Amino acid sequence: MENILNIIKDTTLTYEQKVLSLARAAENSLNVLNIDEDSKEYLDKGIICDLGEGHAPYRPRYIVPDYEKFMKNGSEFLGLTPANDIWDAVNNLLILYKHVPSITSFPVSLGNIDYLLDPYVKDEQEAYKAIKMFLLHIDRTITDSFCHANIGPRDSKAGRIILKVQRELQAAIPNITVKYNKNTPEDFAIDCINTALLTAKPSFANDEMFSSELGENYNVVSCYNGLYTGGGSYTLCRLNLAFLAKKASSIEDFLNNILPNAVDRMTRYMDKRVKFLVEESGFFKSSFLVKEGLISRENFSGMFGMFGLAECVNNFISSNKKEDRFGHGEEANKLGLDIIERLNEEVSKHNAPYCEKSKNKYLLHAQVGIDSDKNITPGCRIPIGEEPELHEHIVQSAPFHKYFPSGIGDIFPFEETAKRNPKFILDIIKGAFSLNMRYFSLYSSDSDVIRITGYLVKKSDIEKLEKGEQALQDTVVLGLGAVKNQRVLERRVTKYE
Repeated sequence: MENILNIIKDTTLTYEQKVLSLARAAENSLNVLNIDEDSKEYLDKGIICDLGEGHAPYRPRYIVPDYEKFMKNGSEFLGLTPANDIWDAVNNLLILYKHVPSITSFPVSLGNIDYLLDPYVKDEQEAYKAIKMFLLHIDRTITDSFCHANIGPRDSKAGRIILKVQRELQAAIPNITVKYNKNTPEDFAIDCINTALLTAKPSFANDEMFSSELGENYNVVSCYNGLYTGGGSYTLCRLNLAFLAKKASSIEDFLNNILPNAVDRMTRYMDKRVKFLVEESGFFKSSFLVKEGLISRENFSGMFGMFGLAECVNNFISSNKKEDRFGHGEEANKLGLDIIERLNEEVSKHNAPYCEKSKNKYLLHAQVGIDSDKNITPGCRIPIGEEPELHEHIVQSAPFHKYFPSGIGDIFPFEETAKRNPKFILDIIKGAFSLNMRYFSLYSSDSDVIRITGYLVKKSDIEKLEKGEQALQDTVVLGLGAVKNQRVLERRVTKYE
């Protein structure tokens, strides 16, 4: 009750943020999952983390509707007929977005918005006005920067307009990914880079890599999560490798005993969440998204997340010398790959319920961290302040990416002088993707919009919140915590000379 009263009295929360916080408090007052004692032990110790999903899952964590089907058919439930022009198109999408839930209660997937809107671009001046209003509406009403749109890999009039509008609005929402492959026109990719240096988006996804694993009909959603269109992910839990390493007497003990046992505990916990959602919550029986074929339970999977690999490795290396530690030392980097290889083997042994689309396996995910993480590095990244030169960083990071079909990524800030030569950055991205890097994010060191871990926040909004003022987007709170606990403003900045 004290927690509920504190939420009500919190003057830094908007009305909407209070309502969502009160709803989470209500859900967390329940105990319906019947969690095993050994799984509960690791949950209590922070080795397993459910990322705030709540104690009684009543909607999937991430939902990825088939927006192309919606544009073609409209929606009987919403009383919407297929669009006839650009104004119908943006209006229909905005209405549907309002009714797509997720763990945040906001849509995490907006679809490939350039492809969705391009058929309606007849008069480019009119389309520009409509798309600008569309994106402004999203930024002001979907107040959570885990909201994510895709563009590309093809060039399009709508895609160019979207990039132009993003440069003008300088908005943190939505997050955007460009699917990039060898057929993506270079001038379109350059346009994306110029936009990213101003607004920290779009990030670049290795389209060939994602398509080969998830099929061509995939979407990148939330932070950088690759998921099946027409489905999504029931859950995302994460394993804290930094904490887990401290339970092992040696690396052999960790690889052969501690890690397999932890995977067993976490997968059993994830099974409980999935089964309650599918068998008891009634979501898939009641949602109009299912009834109208915009999502199908058979297109859902679950995401097995991990973080803190760097700290895990360094725990066993037992050296304070930078040249020996993860990201630099040959032994440390090899150990990191050995750990992820073993993690992949153990997760693949588990038969995951209701995950037919991913062959009854949970998908590995390099989780980006949360605001309360202190001195623990997201996913498989190198700790901030210890990053090597850019080319060395890419060569070190790329080998990890093949293990994470549901998402892994690295963030590279560039000094503002890089704006003089965006082709320099495109050549870097091409080189990274040739090494099978999956996802590449960039922004300029002088940009107001910055990438925190996988989501975007304005530095100016963080400053407002720090003064005790309200911020429209609820993820600004997470950004402030990440600035304090994860030193995200201290990343190594690449210079162009």
